[in-house]
Amino acid sequence: MRVVLLTILCAASVVARDPLAQRIRHADPSRYRSSPSVHGGAGQMAFGAMLNASNFQSNFLFLHRGVLPPKTGIGQHFHSTMEEMFVILNGEAQFTIDGRTSVIKGPAGAPCRMGHSHAIYNATDQPVEWMNVAVATIKGKYDNFDLGDTRVGVPLDPIPQFISMKLWRELLRAPAPLNEGKGAVQYRRALPPEVFFTPWAYVDHVLMPSGTSIGAHKHMGVEELYYVMDGEGAVRVDDETAPVKKGDAIVMAPGDVHSFENTGGAPLELMVIGAAMEKGKIDSVNVK
Repeated sequence: MRVVLLTILCAASVVARDPLAQRIRHADPSRYRSSPSVHGGAGQMAFGAMLNASNFQSNFLFLHRGVLPPKTGIGQHFHSTMEEMFVILNGEAQFTIDGRTSVIKGPAGAPCRMGHSHAIYNATDQPVEWMNVAVATIKGKYDNFDLGDTRVGVPLDPIPQFISMKLWRELLRAPAPLNEGKGAVQYRRALPPEVFFTPWAYVDHVLMPSGTSIGAHKHMGVEELYYVMDGEGAVRVDDETAPVKKGDAIVMAPGDVHSFENTGGAPLELMVIGAAMEKGKIDSVNVK
């Protein structure tokens, strides 16, 4: 009886959730923490955690958001049990994977696959808006091995010799309804599941004109992380609705029936990152 009661209480704690508005995290520069020489990198940057492993059911590890001031960066380092992706939302930065460095213009990112090394450096005279997403092979486990290399002044390849993604609007597909939503939106899968060794499933880019929506749908085998790159609108999860705006992030757990609507006058731009509950199994079901 005691074991049964404990099981019921544990299940109840998993099901219990905060109201939708409280589950939306907001990028807040005033709460970023200043950190010198991150992974042996140049200068001092500021960042903070918007989400950590306890906010996810899948093997998502964290979502960090911050700023790379001019002439600062994150030094070259390895991860042996997880994968990271540095993303810049404006400007440009020097991305390094496995000791090869190229300049990439934002919004863009470069995934660092498990067992490889990566770094980033802002060589410009303007601050760069930065974020970092990670997915682990073991839930909640973080690891790193620093190389003590700032990557400052290294030779640059004109063409990146590593996997990268560009979240450029001109690369989006022709407008079409998405998940049977209202109007036509533009969509593109920037990174497919084949890129990753962990349960990381994909990275999608979505642009919603004013008055359009993404129809209600759910995933039973995938957890999604939505980040609002630009604009404002409303998100609906099950029977709750809340406003979202640029800089917001929200997690859609498996089974959450969710939809988005652009309620503003400008396009609503989303980055959608999926992590599979079981590697290789991706699903989506429209809900009317």
